[in-house]
Amino acid sequence: MDLQTRKLNAIEYIAGLEDESIFNKIELAILENKVRSERKLKRFTQKQLIERAEKSNRDYKSGKYKTQEALEKESESW
Repeated sequence: MDLQTRKLNAIEYIAGLEDESIFNKIELAILENKVRSERKLKRFTQKQLIERAEKSNRDYKSGKYKTQEALEKESESW
């Protein structure tokens, strides 16, 4: 079955739905997909990657970091 036929079948199914809870789930899935597609990731340039690595090194050397144990403890309260 080709994509066009599947889309038409889905539209027919949705049009005939009478259960609002099922429709809400479909609607939520559509909205989540839309948000994900709008947040397309962009690649870093080589310069950006180097700058980020240098900043990370500076932060580490100046003590601006958290240990694994500290992060685990912090995440317990999430």
